[in-house]
Amino acid sequence: MKIPLFLQKLFSFYRDGFRNMTVGKSLWILVLIKLFIMFVVLRIFFFPNYLNTNFKDEQSKANHVRMELIEKRVQ
Repeated sequence: MKIPLFLQKLFSFYRDGFRNMTVGKSLWILVLIKLFIMFVVLRIFFFPNYLNTNFKDEQSKANHVRMELIEKRVQ
C-alpha cells in the first residue's frame, strides 16, 4: 500500500521539527508529566469507583444509575 505524498511530507515535517527542537523537548516532557498526573494520579485519589464499592451486583448498579438519572432529570 502506497502512502499518499502529503502524508509523507506531513510526517517528515513533524519528525524534522521535533528532531531540531531544543527548548520544546523539555516543554513536551513537562506536558506529558502533567497529563500523567492529571489522568492517573488524580483519578486514583479523587475519583474512587463508587459503584463497585457500594453495590454488589450489576442489577443494583444499573438501578442506582437509572434512578440518579431520572431524579436529576426531574429536578
